[in-house]
Amino acid sequence: MTKTFASRADLAPRKTTFTRLSEHAWAYTAEGDPNSGVVIGENAALVIDTTATPVMAQQLIREIRRVTDKPIKYVVLSHYHAVRVLGASAYAAEGAQEVIASRGTYELIVERGAQDMKSEIERFPRLFDAVESVPGLTWPTMVFERDLTLFLGRLEVQVRHVGMGHTRGDTIVWLPQEKVLFSGDLVEYGAAAYTGDAQLAQWPQTLEVLRGLAPERLVPGRGPALMSNADANKAIDYTKSFVQTLFSAARESVAAGHDLRQAFAHARSKMDPLFADVFIYEHCLPFDVSRAFDEASGVGHPRIWTAERDQQMWQALQDRTG
Repeated sequence: MTKTFASRADLAPRKTTFTRLSEHAWAYTAEGDPNSGVVIGENAALVIDTTATPVMAQQLIREIRRVTDKPIKYVVLSHYHAVRVLGASAYAAEGAQEVIASRGTYELIVERGAQDMKSEIERFPRLFDAVESVPGLTWPTMVFERDLTLFLGRLEVQVRHVGMGHTRGDTIVWLPQEKVLFSGDLVEYGAAAYTGDAQLAQWPQTLEVLRGLAPERLVPGRGPALMSNADANKAIDYTKSFVQTLFSAARESVAAGHDLRQAFAHARSKMDPLFADVFIYEHCLPFDVSRAFDEASGVGHPRIWTAERDQQMWQALQDRTG
């Protein structure tokens, strides 16, 4: 029997948690759903990842308003995926002056933002509550190349593109004075890593750059906030294992002359014993294997996912292996 497409059947609500990490930093987490981060300085606040719709963003804004009335001056996009960026318009009324993204993220929005928006909404409708409130694509107003340093009063906030991984535009936010890292989907913990737009060969090296920061608090893209350096390293190790196991299986399939269906079965034999029970594993794996198989076959720049391609891939794999 064919499995329900992607996460259309995932309708159970998730409990959100607003956790203080340090003097100036908070994590907004949701039991395996996408996380957001908040930094509150002396004169303004900053949000990392906006939630998926303006209506959904209001829940995060209510949490922020319980601890500060300062304007939310900056919105940072960790990457271009719709579930991270489409709530941005809600922050205009809260004082947002800049929407910040890396050059790579901006270029991906130009190239495939519209297709990604439609694709993600159809894959996982629960994550796009009140999708009709989205006014359109989120466009950055400030684009940086590698590094951007902001000061919220005396608090230094580094916005950095340290390497490719989950996408080619991944952005982190690092608070050097408090050793707090917001990694976006470069790091996951207790959830599958979505790799449909990934640069898999480069991802492990980027993770080692993050490890080198020695974060004492780490907010992954999905999963709980990590409250020690030891736990941060566990999350980095977990993500690295997921990425390397997946890509190794894909390379083995290419070397063996497998087609995509055979590559999917081979990847399952390697991945299921390690990751089958984590959040959104069944959702991610078909997309993950498709990208890993492409990259192992020499396709350096990920092909654009469209709603039509999503369905074609899903049917081709699930009808035979589900």
